[in-house]
Amino acid sequence: MKTNAPIEGKGKGYLALVITCFVWGTTWVVSKLGVNEIPALQMAYIRQFIAGACFVVFFMWHKKLRLPTAKQFRWIFVMSILMFVFANGLSTWSLKFIPTGLSALIGALYPLSVVIIEKVFFKSRQLTILTFLGLFLGLTGVGIVFYENTFDNLDSSFLIGLSLSVVAMLSWSVGTVFLARNKAEINPYYGTGWQMLISALILLVLAETTQPTVPITAISWKVWAVIGYLVLFGSIISFVAFIYSMKKLPAGIASLYAYINPLVAMLLAGIILKEKLNINILWGALVTLAGVFLVNYSLKRDARKIIVEAEI
Repeated sequence: MKTNAPIEGKGKGYLALVITCFVWGTTWVVSKLGVNEIPALQMAYIRQFIAGACFVVFFMWHKKLRLPTAKQFRWIFVMSILMFVFANGLSTWSLKFIPTGLSALIGALYPLSVVIIEKVFFKSRQLTILTFLGLFLGLTGVGIVFYENTFDNLDSSFLIGLSLSVVAMLSWSVGTVFLARNKAEINPYYGTGWQMLISALILLVLAETTQPTVPITAISWKVWAVIGYLVLFGSIISFVAFIYSMKKLPAGIASLYAYINPLVAMLLAGIILKEKLNINILWGALVTLAGVFLVNYSLKRDARKIIVEAEI
């Protein structure tokens, strides 16, 4: 029994990874369906409030966890701004203006901007030829996809959506750097629940003051189905699966979701939403993801090299 336990754990880890890859890929398409009917920020705050309440109530009621401390709340507030108000909120809003696949692909660029932020502001990254090659491929691939989508769509609204998507990606990158440098002793699910709740209140204010919203009673069953899917599958099941896969699988394998999610989003958007999808767009996506992979690989290789040299 003991010899089979690690194998069974890995098997469940791979299942969790598959769930993460597919579900997070589908959320881009489902979100697009929602923002076509109600304002994006309104949908984002409803989704995050419901999902956050589920996490917080479960852990306070079932696990008997106490309220976070003042120090933890400060950390939660910063993370909620970076990861959920800007990263999630603005990426959702970008779907109103640009193709789903392009938004998902820009979101996948965050490891590249993390490297640049670490290098420029903290001087903590030694960029190798492989890293520069990855950065070049990542930007080139996005350029190809952007070029393919500009023939029919280039106008002020397209540029607004592009800007929202880039800011969202940069915010996720800053949040990633902040998380790596400022750890908080708090259950990750519980902490995420509070981040969602706080961000929901902030997005509520932004939504009500920046764009006309739809009365709750006037929201269609289709939009409620979209929100229900995003809450249950996008915010709860897939997040639990992601954390589980990170615990059970090697980091290199668990991180594969970052390369698969955009492809799932792009393919489903072409099939379901009839968004433009041709060989050049697919090649651009593959080139981008290859660049992201090279950047991640070069950083992990250099980290292993530093550890070996330190041991010697």
